[in-house]
Amino acid sequence: MTHPSRRFWVEVGLAVVSAILFLATIVWRDWIEIVFRVDPDHGNGSFEWLVVAATALGAVTFSVLARSEWRRTVTS
Repeated sequence: MTHPSRRFWVEVGLAVVSAILFLATIVWRDWIEIVFRVDPDHGNGSFEWLVVAATALGAVTFSVLARSEWRRTVTS
């Protein structure tokens, strides 16, 4: 077995960041307005749901990519 590649660690890191942003947006919906000082959806919450969907998709995608890279490393 060889060591995991840099690509694996980047994918794991992106999956973790995406998952954290997903959870932050689910739990604390106003963080975007507070951190960036903008209100893109004027308080109706649609932008937050877009962020939830995008970060969930990112977390799943990067997790699958990392798993694929891990399997490629293990079988090499």
